[in-house]
Amino acid sequence: MTDSTQETTANSTWSRMLAGNRRFAEGNAEHPWQDKETRESLIDTQNPDAAVLSCSDSRVPPEIIFDAGLGDMFTVRTAGEMLDQAVLQTLEYAVSSLHVSLLVVLSHQHCAAVAQAEKELDALTEHLTHEITDEQERERIMEDLDEVIASSSSEFLKNIGISVWQARMAGLDSRDDYEQVHIAHTIEQLVTSSEMIRDALAHERLMIVGARYRLDTGLVEVLSF
Repeated sequence: MTDSTQETTANSTWSRMLAGNRRFAEGNAEHPWQDKETRESLIDTQNPDAAVLSCSDSRVPPEIIFDAGLGDMFTVRTAGEMLDQAVLQTLEYAVSSLHVSLLVVLSHQHCAAVAQAEKELDALTEHLTHEITDEQERERIMEDLDEVIASSSSEFLKNIGISVWQARMAGLDSRDDYEQVHIAHTIEQLVTSSEMIRDALAHERLMIVGARYRLDTGLVEVLSF
């Protein structure tokens, strides 16, 4: 498959997923490829078009919100789309062995994992600054907080708290902002941590999309960075 063909496939796959999401949000889901024949055709092989990294939240199952069927998506779900080596290598398998052309990193509205990370970040900030009266010293501590977060034993802080910190350093202060910044940070982590994913992107064998699911409308927002 040529690079241009792969790019076309990725765009076509994403368009199909968004069309399925619109059907779902409108209450017109078709539940495609969930019949006995499809199940039997997938016994010995799979050929998903997309990999999806999303939150484990019970309200955000990718196959349902994109109105997809058996064999359509290779999904990995962790709280707040948190990354570790197991998640990274699973996604690398999707790229290298299953040859998915599209990787979707999907967050969602009212993410409890982001709320937990925000809570832990606030507790850490209070612990580090509660006896500091000098404003310049407080600012210095806040600017260097990423190093403290990186050494934390909490995966919520290391994976998501850093996104909240980055958002605040950029002057953003809403939960919606935190969720969107976290998607950008997660994509950055994927690219910097995986030579395989970087190579696939560089040679246009893979397209990465950041998106956010709205619980209130059922629609998936496409994020641009």
